[in-house]
Amino acid sequence: MTVKIVIGLDGTDAGERALEFAKNLASKIGACELLAAYVIEWSPFTFQTAEENEQRHNRREEEIKLAETRIVEPAVAALKAAGFNASGLVRHGDVAETLNKLTVENGGSQIIVGRTSSGGFSKRIFGSSTQSLVMHAEVPVTVVG
Repeated sequence: MTVKIVIGLDGTDAGERALEFAKNLASKIGACELLAAYVIEWSPFTFQTAEENEQRHNRREEEIKLAETRIVEPAVAALKAAGFNASGLVRHGDVAETLNKLTVENGGSQIIVGRTSSGGFSKRIFGSSTQSLVMHAEVPVTVVG
């Protein structure tokens, strides 16, 4: 049976620490697949004109492409170069809810995220989002310092 681990990336050193922790864990597990995930904080609930919504859709697509090329694709390439079975995803949404949903939909057995003392992922996930992810995720969550 192959174990699947989801790694929450944010483009900072904290995300790199989560990636390194996941690589170390995967090497000990053996048959393991790593899924590098980046969630762009996004709320679909705003009141805008049709033109503003079209511009927003275009911005959303640009953000996804940037996250793929700058964060997820290099992480997946590094994992594959190290001999791991790896893939990546970028989604918009609430960070905690989306990481949990991606994990469940992809058959993940654990979520690994990084912690930083300022900016980046901590602003997006720590606080009520972290509590929500840790307390309500359907799989274990590891927070790497």
